[in-house]
Amino acid sequence: MSPSLHAPQPARPPFRIIVLVGLMGAGKTTLGRMLAQHYGIPFIDTDAEIEKASRQSIPEIFAHHGEAHFRAGEHRVIRRLLKNGPCILATGGGAWMHPQTRALIHKAADVCAIWLHVPMAVLLRRLLNNRGSRPLLAQGDPAATLRQLATVRYPRYAEADIIIDCGDESVEQATRTITDTLANTSLPHHVPVALAGHSYEVLIGRELLAQAGLRVKPHLPNGHAIILTDETVATHHLATLERNFREVGIRFHTIIVPPGEGSKSLARFEAVMEEMLERGIERGTTVIALGGGVIGDLAGFVAATALRGIPFIQIPTTLLAQVDSSVGGKTGINARAGKNLIGAFWQPRLVLADTETLATLPRRQLVAGYAEIVKAGLIADAELFAWCEANGQAVLEGEPGKLGEAVRRACAFKAGVVQDDEREQAGSGGRALLNLGHTFAHAFEAEFHYDGRLLHGEAVSIGLHMALALSVRMGLAPEDDLARLDAHLHALGMPAGAADLPHGLSTETLLNHMGRDKKLRDGKITFVLLRGIGMAFTCRDVAMDDVRALLLAEGFAP
Repeated sequence: MSPSLHAPQPARPPFRIIVLVGLMGAGKTTLGRMLAQHYGIPFIDTDAEIEKASRQSIPEIFAHHGEAHFRAGEHRVIRRLLKNGPCILATGGGAWMHPQTRALIHKAADVCAIWLHVPMAVLLRRLLNNRGSRPLLAQGDPAATLRQLATVRYPRYAEADIIIDCGDESVEQATRTITDTLANTSLPHHVPVALAGHSYEVLIGRELLAQAGLRVKPHLPNGHAIILTDETVATHHLATLERNFREVGIRFHTIIVPPGEGSKSLARFEAVMEEMLERGIERGTTVIALGGGVIGDLAGFVAATALRGIPFIQIPTTLLAQVDSSVGGKTGINARAGKNLIGAFWQPRLVLADTETLATLPRRQLVAGYAEIVKAGLIADAELFAWCEANGQAVLEGEPGKLGEAVRRACAFKAGVVQDDEREQAGSGGRALLNLGHTFAHAFEAEFHYDGRLLHGEAVSIGLHMALALSVRMGLAPEDDLARLDAHLHALGMPAGAADLPHGLSTETLLNHMGRDKKLRDGKITFVLLRGIGMAFTCRDVAMDDVRALLLAEGFAP
């Protein structure tokens, strides 16, 4: 028998292509070769491929053509390599900064990107003896250059699928860490939000809270954060976040407020602001919202107004916040006259949606968040609504794959809307369509005084039924679509009508609440209606007699 038959077989790679990113000196080539040997697949260095294609060294390309020319060629090479595989692909330190390159890698099937994060002191020690082959270190102070590169690049490196913290351990130890992590990690979803003056990423997946330090730290201009959370969320998740921040050297202070809609008040806003100012915040201090929609709205408004605006990061821990309020930059607090009447548009720098935090939620909270996913399908994505019909039960049961996919789909939908209409200025469409069902929902919530008897998502669930029922009454939408929506809501035990409210409400009282809605224009109420599933539009010509008749027909008291 041949001795080769007794040789150990290479481990099967968990992904078709594993892409290594990081600063120069991070060990991408050395570790890449070790990983390739471990998995028995080729190792490819993009710099070597570029040199082979151009018949010039990297320093020569930089000297003769400039960095922009080099990056364009680098992108073409990576695009070609991603079509092949399997392989371990080591990229140059600046490759990941090319937005189209990042998008290619994130969208490519069965591809995993790993950021090799190495302490600055270790990088400098490795590089100082080899400056000649590094064009970006050839002139000036290499330490200053490297730190400047880190400041610019780390926020983008943190968008990699996996972050591996490397240091002075042996190559074998580092390789073992990477292979163990790859074997036990599910990849997150990446949803980019690209706005005219600001772009950020929504990262959706499991165990993101436990990795938050390295994800968040590059986005902290002065390394200082204020964590704002509530008492309930703090019990479940605060210790994990604080421990992770300490491990990576983030300075932070934590402010804990009572749970519930009552914390979205002027009084609570003032108390939080005064405590932050007492902590000696600066323009580089970053507010981090750890919690649901209430915390996100309050923290965002605090960030928008403190020192005329400081950075803001969302770590949403409820399904409603993950699919809706954490994306888009709407922040605000409530007034006596109504909900969210005091606020500002203030976009986050990053959204980390850890779907494992949803395991601590009661089903009622999951239902409230799921209503927003259904809403997205009704507005403009009939395929998403059909996906909900097929997978809604699995989502509410917390099945990890379906839950992550639901959050991804809803966030991608909302990101697209926000990118087209960041500040709700499109008038008859755009972001205003996200208010489907909300004219009814806000009236219900106002009548229950936001005291927890009726959750926002529960009100939206009923509001979706009411909006489609009004559309049918007005002859705009087919009755079959209303039956389809109601069947889905009832199948999942979701609120769908007057009987699902904590107690009966008066038609005239609800109409009065609608008359104070913040979407009022020239004294007319703006409704979002439907011509069918996936076909929403705004309408200011709804006769209040039709609304009154609908409310009465739906079982509301006169």
